[in-house]
Amino acid sequence: MKVKRLNAVLEQMKKDNISQILISDPTSIYYLTGKLIDPGERLLVLYLNQNGNHKLFINELFPLDDDLNIEKIWFNDTQNSIKILSDNLEKNSTIGVDKNWPSKFLLSLIELKKNSKFINSSYIIDTLRLFKDEEEKDLMRKASLLNDEAMKKLKSIISDKFTEKQLVGELSKIYEKLGADGFSFDPIIAFAANGANPHGFAENNVVKPGDAVILDIGCIKDNYCSDMTRTVFYKKVPKKAREIFEIVLEANKRAISIVKPGVKFCDIDKVARDYITEKGYGKYFTHRTGHSIGLECHDVGDVSSVNTDEVKPGMIFSVEPGIYLPNEFGVRIEDLVLVTENGHEVLNKHDKELCIVG
Repeated sequence: MKVKRLNAVLEQMKKDNISQILISDPTSIYYLTGKLIDPGERLLVLYLNQNGNHKLFINELFPLDDDLNIEKIWFNDTQNSIKILSDNLEKNSTIGVDKNWPSKFLLSLIELKKNSKFINSSYIIDTLRLFKDEEEKDLMRKASLLNDEAMKKLKSIISDKFTEKQLVGELSKIYEKLGADGFSFDPIIAFAANGANPHGFAENNVVKPGDAVILDIGCIKDNYCSDMTRTVFYKKVPKKAREIFEIVLEANKRAISIVKPGVKFCDIDKVARDYITEKGYGKYFTHRTGHSIGLECHDVGDVSSVNTDEVKPGMIFSVEPGIYLPNEFGVRIEDLVLVTENGHEVLNKHDKELCIVG
């Protein structure tokens, strides 16, 4: 168990008067134990209690090393795992559960624990995960530097010999050669009009001279995620596309420049959005400016107009303004930013100035 993190969870439980919680999210279980288990459709629960009576409920299908210092409650596919879990919980009390726990488990447990109160306790670990310790910061730097190298290699092979889908396949090979552990999300590689859909999918389009090419890519390394977007142009840059690119680049730079402890997330969003609006393209910036990232590509927390929280040291999030002109093209530029004690550190080192490929 990660003792410092565990103690922080227990301390918050005590403050909020929650005696017991059920953690079912495999990523959060990894955060507290150092063991990553994908249970599929089966039950997996880390049970924490203020009195220290912690247990891990786990199917026999997933053997564990003995170095995990916690009581294990084993069950198999022929047993009623929810009944086993229920029998180990306190009676007539508040039970914290994860926000994404499947209803097939939660509803069955509610039926067995009719006199208990169930609440969403995910915020406890979600909040802790916002703040990266020194080990996590180094892992995030490592993942981002690997992503930088992948972006460099990907840009070098863009040509009309590859469709968007085929470039995704080539990116997978690049990551494998670099030692990454897979994609942190489905890559967005989009040419011309397909790039006007901010979260479009790679299709069978072939790049043409003058096309804007959106490359939104990320990998996992040692369980931590990277994410970066660069927009490049194939063989030449039309005048309008150059104008849009420079606006987005400046919005990205302005937003990043104000990041430091005490600044509100909504203020970071406002700097990027106001600049794009000032240039006449506000209605074409259709998404929030960024999202938190760590063990998951989209951790809880975002850079948006409604998030009035202040940024604090140890937080890592994306800054990714964009402009998307329907049926024409899109431009997005994204970096990951780590909040330091006195300012910020941009984790992506790969060049983001205007670039012509091919």
